[in-house]
Amino acid sequence: MQSTRPAAVAGLFYPQNPRVLTGDVGRYLEAARQFSYQPKALVVPHAGYVYSAPIAASAYRLLAPMSKRIRRVVLLGPAHRVWVRSLALPEEQYFATPLGKLDLDSDAIATISHLPQVDIVPDAHAREHALEVQLPFLQLVLGYFRLVPLLVGGATPDEVAEVLDYLWGGKETVIVVSSDLSHYFPYTTGNKVDKATAQAILDLRTDLVGEQACGAHALNGLCLAARNHCLHPHLLDLRNSGDTAGDRERVVGYGAFAFTEAP
Repeated sequence: MQSTRPAAVAGLFYPQNPRVLTGDVGRYLEAARQFSYQPKALVVPHAGYVYSAPIAASAYRLLAPMSKRIRRVVLLGPAHRVWVRSLALPEEQYFATPLGKLDLDSDAIATISHLPQVDIVPDAHAREHALEVQLPFLQLVLGYFRLVPLLVGGATPDEVAEVLDYLWGGKETVIVVSSDLSHYFPYTTGNKVDKATAQAILDLRTDLVGEQACGAHALNGLCLAARNHCLHPHLLDLRNSGDTAGDRERVVGYGAFAFTEAP
């Protein structure tokens, strides 16, 4: 029997009403900064839309011209609620949002299921927001695609990069890493920390820690894979909650990055 992971944070992190959600995402995309990159991979934040969606939209806008060819999204993010040893898959065959159901790519998942660092951990996915908040953007920009959702816990850069190698594919596949940056510093300090973290990502370093980015393990693996596949990173946007909808006493950092293949 096929099962569906229902939307867990609709109405909390983003609107539950499909019409309102479609309108909000459309406005974020329309207002986003424009770039001409054709990315193989993206890094996007995952807070409530009012805080981080303006930054994420600058990355997702890049996918619109590629929408006819992208048929698989490999989506990685941190497990906030349940500890994951390395990388965790769900047990369901579909993910749902207010905009409809998404097929999981069973063929792609089968290619990594034998790896020792990949487990099925349904509890980790059940209430996790880091992946879910990306789905409405992907649904509206891409239309139909198949999803490979992976939560990353204590995985090493090599373990993540190996999984990405199996899933790399061609122009039909895009990789998305969901990660916020620093948490709860005063505004000026947060800016300083996030600029250093952004530079580390641009340098493709693999030693990020949780204080710099909550998705550090997935980011480190992506940076290693990017090095191995000769991808070039680009900073699209770097702001924090004090710039969007929060106060400046305790801010959360948000960055959007695109990774492109060499010409």
